[in-house]
Amino acid sequence: MANANLANAKRAKNDEFYTQYSDIQKEVEAYLEYKPDTFRDKVVYCNCDDPFESNFFKYFVLNFNRLELKRLITTSYKPSPIANTQLALFGDDKVLETPKGRPKPTANKFIINEVGDTDGDGAFGLPDIAKQLKANKHNEWAPLKGDGDFRSEECVELLKQSDIVVTNPPFSLFREYVAQLIEHKKSFLIIGNMNAITYKEVFPLIKENKVWLGNNARVNGGAMFYEIPEAVANLDQVREIKVDENGRRVYITRVQGVRWFTNLDHGRLHQPLILMPEVDVIKYVTKKPFEHYDNYDGIEVSLVKNIPADHMGVMGVPISFLDKYSPEQFEIIWQASGNTRASAPADILQRLNYRKHPEDRGGCTVINNRRTYGRILIQHKGGTAT
Repeated sequence: MANANLANAKRAKNDEFYTQYSDIQKEVEAYLEYKPDTFRDKVVYCNCDDPFESNFFKYFVLNFNRLELKRLITTSYKPSPIANTQLALFGDDKVLETPKGRPKPTANKFIINEVGDTDGDGAFGLPDIAKQLKANKHNEWAPLKGDGDFRSEECVELLKQSDIVVTNPPFSLFREYVAQLIEHKKSFLIIGNMNAITYKEVFPLIKENKVWLGNNARVNGGAMFYEIPEAVANLDQVREIKVDENGRRVYITRVQGVRWFTNLDHGRLHQPLILMPEVDVIKYVTKKPFEHYDNYDGIEVSLVKNIPADHMGVMGVPISFLDKYSPEQFEIIWQASGNTRASAPADILQRLNYRKHPEDRGGCTVINNRRTYGRILIQHKGGTAT
């Protein structure tokens, strides 16, 4: 089941799942390949990432100069149970000291304005950042007043200062998280569960091309591999154990149905699907005509690769279609799935000639009185009703 490992972790009070550096690198580099100045002179905010642990922080701080960032802001949520054990920024025996007279901090913020070689070894790495932060030279390391919740006043103020948000937000708060980014008109590159596509708060943004899936939509077959720190690892969740460059064991778990969500442009958006004419799909693949829905004017296309190149009417396709969706090739009309369908505007339902059916249970497509899986209803650009 998608996200089962994360659900099990939550029940076990172990939610220390960290995105791998390689996955962050592959995704970000794809945007740079398409538009090299994507991050140039931008303030990047990672607002769900403890700098002690986060590979988001590690990637952006190590590539600060190459990306030509203006600033990097990172905030954590509550105390880290393994602070300094992942990135070892300040050594294993260092902790954040609280100034006298102030309450004990529960979360940290790092603000990076400048990076460089400070120890004179001719190379730049995390030890250089550690020295700069400890000396408070051009950068800032300080406690937050609250617990670092992205909805808190101080975190919202940092959000307002940012240009691009990049992080792995809590899946359970994905609706609120995306709504906040849209409200503040921020560019973003975030990780979420594919089920978020069906949310009535998220799907209209996808339909209106305000949000789309990332470049590496189906890396690892639609799954993502997360790191679990040794200190809190539950071996029932572990798929693999690796040793990192510092000799530490890293426990890896696989989570199905994970996607990047973004409003940053990338090359895959402009790559149309190569499709066959309907007559050839029927002759060589399906061996039978496409079925029509009982409750919508449209045909059932159960596999994305079988979308007919010349069918100009409405087609119902799997949600995985969004992995390969190009807004230059297709129009998304709506989604035939639960609450999303229930919130469809009247003109959309009229366009689809929706007929209430006893088997649709919230608007799912029905064929020969049998419900199908959730479908996205699409048309070729310039298509007409059938």
